[in-house]
Amino acid sequence: MGQTTRRDALLARRLDLVANVSALTAEALRLNQKRAGIEVEVLRLELEIGRNGVSAQLVRDLQEAQERAAAVMHECAACEDSIVAAEGDVEDVDRSLAATDGN
Repeated sequence: MGQTTRRDALLARRLDLVANVSALTAEALRLNQKRAGIEVEVLRLELEIGRNGVSAQLVRDLQEAQERAAAVMHECAACEDSIVAAEGDVEDVDRSLAATDGN
């Protein structure tokens, strides 16, 4: 494979990887917004319990909201891990590109 062909392949790979990082970042933002909304719901339920006392329905609603929040936080963590891995792939390609410049 010629130097120019290799560089073109690396540049195309880098473009794909950067697009993936962008998509993962958008997903992370969406998940963080979802988490924030659920946290507001948790606070609202806690305030309602504080004002009106404990009821079985409020406790169930609070537990469900807390479970949803935990699930979304888990999704956020997994998404962040994917972003770190994808950024590492971009760095690998960047190193390979730098090596082609040196030849």
